[in-house]
Amino acid sequence: MESTRSERGWRGTPDIWLDAAYQMLVEGGVEAVKVMPLAERLGLSRTSFYWHFADRDALLARLVDRWRAQNTGTLVARCEAPARTIAEAMLNLIDCWVDPALFDSRLEFAMRTWSMTDLSVETAMILSDSQRIAALTDLFLRFGYPATEADTRARALYLTQVGYIALRSQESFEVRMGRIPAYVLTFCGVAPTDAEVAAFRARHAVKSVG
Repeated sequence: MESTRSERGWRGTPDIWLDAAYQMLVEGGVEAVKVMPLAERLGLSRTSFYWHFADRDALLARLVDRWRAQNTGTLVARCEAPARTIAEAMLNLIDCWVDPALFDSRLEFAMRTWSMTDLSVETAMILSDSQRIAALTDLFLRFGYPATEADTRARALYLTQVGYIALRSQESFEVRMGRIPAYVLTFCGVAPTDAEVAAFRARHAVKSVG
């Protein structure tokens, strides 16, 4: 039994390799994600990598899957979350921009950079952008906005956030929180109520003191 545990420890696990690859991707871009540097970072042998992945391309494909599931999957889910008002629905979505456990902006930036040099990743990015904008448009349609207005508001909202990511905009947590009611009003034309803002702040209270 002991020898089995040692063998497993020597090889690592797929998730350990994937987590290390993620860190290298967000720190140095896709060119930094190579098998030997990964093995050195993990203190594992290069051959142990191939116990879990056929090759580097298989690992990179898993990174794309991870990004798609987290960022696109979560954004679509937040658009579909129950809400009584459009302002509450906007705040549900804005959870993504406040909580990196929901939407990983570092990963998004790395993926967009990667897509500039890899056609398959560019194709995946175009598809995800379309899915996200469609989900945002459906959100506005659900609250009675005309089709053209729903599409335009969705694009204005989404492209603003993409701009935040592309520019690596930096602002303190409290500054961002202070701007959110005005953003909600800007994006949907309806200001959130004090109760809606309080509920939003309450679910992110830990971050304000963390």
